Amino acid sequence: MAIFVIIGRYSNVKIIIMSRFTEPPLSLYIHLPWCARKCPYCDFNSHEAKDVIPEEAYITALIEELDQSAITLANRPLISIFFGGGTPSLFSPQAIEAILQAVQKRFRFNQNIEITLEANPGTVDESRFKGFFAAGINRLSLGIQSLQNEKLKILGRIHDSDQALGAIRTAKAAGFTNFNLDLMYGLPDQSIPDALADIEMALAEHPTHFSWYQLTIEPNTFFYHQPPVLPLDDVIWEMQLAGQEKIAQRGFKQYEVSAYSLPNKHCLHNRNYWEFGDYLGIGAGAHSKISHVNEGTIQRFSQVKNPRDYLNTETRSKQNVTLLKETDLIFEFMLNALRLTDGIPYQYFYERTGLSNKEIEPFIHEALKRGFLVDDREHLCPSEQGKKYLNNLVGMFLT
Repeated sequence: MAIFVIIGRYSNVKIIIMSRFTEPPLSLYIHLPWCARKCPYCDFNSHEAKDVIPEEAYITALIEELDQSAITLANRPLISIFFGGGTPSLFSPQAIEAILQAVQKRFRFNQNIEITLEANPGTVDESRFKGFFAAGINRLSLGIQSLQNEKLKILGRIHDSDQALGAIRTAKAAGFTNFNLDLMYGLPDQSIPDALADIEMALAEHPTHFSWYQLTIEPNTFFYHQPPVLPLDDVIWEMQLAGQEKIAQRGFKQYEVSAYSLPNKHCLHNRNYWEFGDYLGIGAGAHSKISHVNEGTIQRFSQVKNPRDYLNTETRSKQNVTLLKETDLIFEFMLNALRLTDGIPYQYFYERTGLSNKEIEPFIHEALKRGFLVDDREHLCPSEQGKKYLNNLVGMFLT
């Protein structure tokens, strides 16, 4: 823990505030950017693998990047590792094992570290699942998106419903007991019964975690340039309410905007993002947020996005290195924390930003007045009204 001085401004009067700033938990994100096919709704940094994936060269680049980060971060234990993409399951189990071994040589692992790998049902079989499990992966996230073939075709997925269900069962047979299923709603031509049928079939497979989120049309996607016809907003709202009720009936608790879990099965990695923890991102286009307690600063940086540039030692470098300003810290903390349905302890604000709670008192007062927050001095928690109008609530902290 460090004590440092920050400057607050109220009505043109500068006030010196002594504030606590502590190192938050640290996670590692590993970006594997290749996929079998670019989905029309996807705006992630993913690239179709038209040739053989250069696994060995990419692992070498990841290790070189790890070596640079380990100089300053090796004393901090990792609470989670997340292989995201792209489609990480395109990499061989041997490649995943080599990456994890390299990480463990350079970083300490928390005793109960969560290690997640994203997988596409169309890219895995029994031997690969067994290989991933043996390599040290202890949590899977399966991108199902829908269990209706006509919807999967519209979404550009490479698997069908039978393959999706088969992948789930094969993963369980390989030893995975902790896994997430990703599903979307608000799909083209989707009715409320369609959405509820997807939920019913998915939860019948007994996942421990369930991600259920609305399809949104993002810039720089195929759907943005050729938008499909989506259900009306009123229908999507009714779909959301009906779906949340069905998910709750199966024993899942919503703990974040689009995340539901069984007891004690939250995604630790994503939760660390929402609680404004630190994360080191390696790989093409990966982003990082690192707190420097002794200096009283928080830094963000990112890697080059194109895999070819990342594999080139001359072009690989940290890009867009920035120190977060006071106003950035307030907004980014709230943007993440207010996604949690049960809120976040107030103490996290000053412990993880270094700012005094006095910096947000005017915003909190106004949000309480509008009924967007629960009146609780221990927790920063959105009310039911705040959850419904979350964008409005978060926007109040944008200065």
